[in-house]
This record gives sequence, C-alpha cells and structure tokens, in this order.
Amino acid sequence: MPCCGLRGLCQYETNKLVRIQSVRLGSMKWSLNGFILLFICIMMLWNRKYQEFDLVVSSVTTKVKGVAQTLGDMVWDVVDYSGPSHDKNSFFVVTNVIVTKNQKQGKCPEVLRIGRLCRTDKDCERGAWDQQSHGIQTGSCVISDVSKKTCEVSAWCPIEKRGNPPRPALLAAAENFTVLIKNNIRFPAFNFIRRNILPTMNGAYLSSCQRVNDSLCPIFRLGDIVREAGEKFSEMAVEGGVIGILIKWDCNLDWLMQRCLPKYSFRRLDEKESNRTLYPGLNFRYAKYNTVNGVEERTLYKAFGIRFDVMVFGQAGKFSFIQLIIYIGSTLSYYALTTMLIDWLIGTSCYSVEVGQNYSEKKVEAVQDKQKCILCVSYIDENNIRLVKRSQKKSLQDVKAASVQPRKEDTGHLRAVLSLLQSGVGANHDAQPPHEHKPDPKQKPCRPAWCKCDHCTPSSVPQEELCCRQSAGPCITSSPLFGQLVLSHSLLEAVLLYRDPLSSLADRGQAASLRHCAYRQYISWRFGVPPNDTHPVIPSCCVWRVREEYPSPDGQYSGFRPVRIVSMQACTNGEL
Repeated sequence: MPCCGLRGLCQYETNKLVRIQSVRLGSMKWSLNGFILLFICIMMLWNRKYQEFDLVVSSVTTKVKGVAQTLGDMVWDVVDYSGPSHDKNSFFVVTNVIVTKNQKQGKCPEVLRIGRLCRTDKDCERGAWDQQSHGIQTGSCVISDVSKKTCEVSAWCPIEKRGNPPRPALLAAAENFTVLIKNNIRFPAFNFIRRNILPTMNGAYLSSCQRVNDSLCPIFRLGDIVREAGEKFSEMAVEGGVIGILIKWDCNLDWLMQRCLPKYSFRRLDEKESNRTLYPGLNFRYAKYNTVNGVEERTLYKAFGIRFDVMVFGQAGKFSFIQLIIYIGSTLSYYALTTMLIDWLIGTSCYSVEVGQNYSEKKVEAVQDKQKCILCVSYIDENNIRLVKRSQKKSLQDVKAASVQPRKEDTGHLRAVLSLLQSGVGANHDAQPPHEHKPDPKQKPCRPAWCKCDHCTPSSVPQEELCCRQSAGPCITSSPLFGQLVLSHSLLEAVLLYRDPLSSLADRGQAASLRHCAYRQYISWRFGVPPNDTHPVIPSCCVWRVREEYPSPDGQYSGFRPVRIVSMQACTNGEL
C-alpha cells in the first residue's frame, strides 16, 4: 500500500485539448491574442505595474506675506491677520473682523439676542449661567434697551452686540497676500529625499516667479488659490471657510525615466451654503489687553478668515523584477477570453452548425452520477427508445419512462452486418430460422406477471425484470432475424474477427466471447446508437435465449451491469 501511495504522488495530469484545423479560427485566435497582449503592455506601462511603490512621508512649513488697511486707517500686517497660532500643515488668514473696544470687568445687561427678557428681579437667578451667556447673573433685572429689560451679568462690559459680520469684508485686500509653501518629502523604501523648492530655484527666481506662468512656483497668491478652488474670494472672505491645498508627488525613480515633481491642486473643504449648515464659515475670538489708569482693559476681536490646509500625498515607483513576474502571472488569465469568445462563436449560429456540434461532442464528455443511472429500454412493438431512471424496488417493466426519444440507427453496424450476410456468412445451418422454443417447465419457472411474451424468466434484480414487448404478443426471439443477427455462430465469429483481426480461432469460439458478442449485436440492432450516458437493458427473454445458445460451463452469469456501450459506428470511425 505505501508503494501505491508514493506511485500516486509521482503522477501528472493535464487537460484534454481539441485542435481544430481552421484558417478562420486560427486567424481569429492570434488576432485576439495579439490585441490582449497589446492591451496588457499598454496597461503595464501606463500604470507602471512593473514597479515597486512606496508612500510619501512629508513635512510642510508656510510663510504668509502682505499688508492691508481697514476703516480707521488701521494697518494689519502678518502678525495681525495670521491669527494667534499656526496648526500643523495649515495656516490661517483673517479676512473679516468684529471689534468690541474698551471692555472692562463689571456689571452690565445681557444682550437681547441671547438673554431672556425680564420684568422683575424674581425673573433673574443669582449665579446662573448657560452656554450662550456672556457672564454670570447678579439677580437684578435692568434696562437693556429703551423699553426692554434683561438680566444683569458680571462680565467684560460692554458685551459684544453685533452678530453678523460686516459686508464687504474689512480685510478683502488679503486677496493679494502671498504664501510660500516649503514641502520636504522622503520615500523611506528607496532612501530618496526631495523638496518642492528645486535646486535650480534661486533667490531671484523665487522673487519673480508667478504660478500663472510656472506651475512649479512655490509662491501662491491667496486670491488665485481660492479662484482655482472654484470660489470667489470677496464672498468667501465675509464668513470665512476652509481651502485645501493638495500637493501630489507621483515619482518615477527608474534611471531612464526618472521624474519627481509636485503637482498642485485646490478645493474647498467646508460647506459653503449657509442654509445647509448651522454655523457656516470659520471664525474665532481673541483679545488684546492693556491697562488704562490702573484698570485692565481689552479689545475683543471676533475674527473671520480662511484656513488653508496643506495636504501632501503620493507615491514613488522603482523597477522590481518580482512585481513584473507577479503582473505577468496575473494577466495570463486574460487569454482565456480568446477561448471563451471562440467557443461562443462556434456554439452559436455565427458558425457552421455541423462544426459546432462536432466540436462540442469532441470537447465535452458528460458523466452521470452513479445514483442517477439512466437506463435505456427498447420494445419490439414501439419505434422509440425510453429513458428510465433506475429503481431498486419496482421491476423495470413497470417503471414509467422519464422521457422518450426517437431511435437512431447505427449505420456502421448495419453496413457491416449486411456485408457479412451477403458474403455468405450464415449460409449454413446457423442462418436457418431458429426453431420456436418453448419454455421447459423443468428448467424454467412459471411466467412472471410483468412478462408480455411468455418467454421471460423471473429474477430477483428489478433491473432484469424487462420484457421485449410493452403489450402482449409474440416474442422477438421467435423472429428468424433474431437467429441470423444475434445467435448465428458464424456471424458472431466474423464480428469478433472484425473487432480483433488478430484473434485466434480458439478465442473466438469461446462461449463467453460469443455470448457477450451476441448481447452487443442485439443492442446495436434494437437500440442503434443509444443516447449519451445511458445504459441499454436487454430483455429477459433475449438474455435467456442467448444463454441457452451459448451457456456458461458452470451455470453462473454476471447478470445486469450498467455499462456504457460503444456503437459499431464509433468502431468504424476509428474512435476506439
């Protein structure tokens, strides 16, 4: 057993191929394969599938420059409009502001738009506050407007009253501010370092370059950034917003095709429609403190502005033999499209029906499950073939047919038998009609209930309980042609010699060989070419008549065994 197991491991299995000699199909095959190869090469070069890739690691620093003047001749420089601090990879520019001057610690009425109206001090709770309050309630109800009262609070007074930013924006001149973006990148896998300020860019270049004429210029005008993001600076400057500056690095580090340059793009990141969001824009508050006559005062600024987020992404690729092999292996499956298309064309009306049928028979071999054995039955009083599912309980004679198909003649067998008969084979006593045999009560039991010809023998196997007739009538074994085509000794020897020209006379004369040859003769005669993957069943009367003519010496017979029968036509066509 171990030897058999090791021998099984040393085996190789391959697929079966069907070769069609056709100029049209051959030309179509190579044309499709050429198109697929061209497509694979284009996609490999376009997407650089032959390279190994690494993601970018980067750092960003910015420097904003510009000066603006607001109402009241107040000049704003970079310290004023850049906000209190810079976030990582981003910078902020103030474009609009609400100023509340000379605030001091004290008590004053809450603003009307936030505070609740009150009538008496009982309406105000001492020490109360909420998220919208500017201070802590003192418990007093004081006059806030000419005819309205609000609760008094301890806070920085006077309280900021204006809610909406001014239009147009006070710092609309920030549109002409410029920003220098310095971006350092690194690809760790390839130990490659680069920055967006290229080695060829000197001081003179940076002082005069403009993005309009040079896409690699690292100095950007804020108005141009907003415009390329699809927005209008004067409108966005009123309430503020967020703009994304996208720097993409798509680098090819191969020696012959080395290229690693940044590509800039811009887009707005926040929701700009006020009716779609509760708090549109971007704003924050900060204060500047001073002391006047020993009292601390402050100036409160509610700043609106645009935050610019610099986002760097990209990858670098370098030739890798392993990646090339992986890509080639993954694209080999594309060639299956050629086989699928040609198979589809052959199977449709676009091609010859005869060629398609022949190709399908050569390529496809159907195998039935053992549990779904389909038996083939042919009655002498019908010209059709019945396909019956195998049953382990009911006799085959009583099982209803699953389908009925027309009988297909085996022309090869018919020509061979006629030629043998015409040549004189069977002209002796074998060719004479067999005597009408009658069942011997000593040798055979009584006629079974399923028998219609009165010549069948009972059996314990349901598949062997089959008569040559569907309705009552004479048995087929009583026909003279049965003796000539099935029982003729000389004809059977000739058929055996036809199948094996080098067989000896002793081999052809054995009863077992003649008996089995007689069975095949009956199948070819009555079934013709059986449907694929079906098992022809010989009637009980015919089986016992053949056994009487060519008995087994020990009286033992194998009985019915489902087996696929190959027609004489297949033999003559050289398919065996």
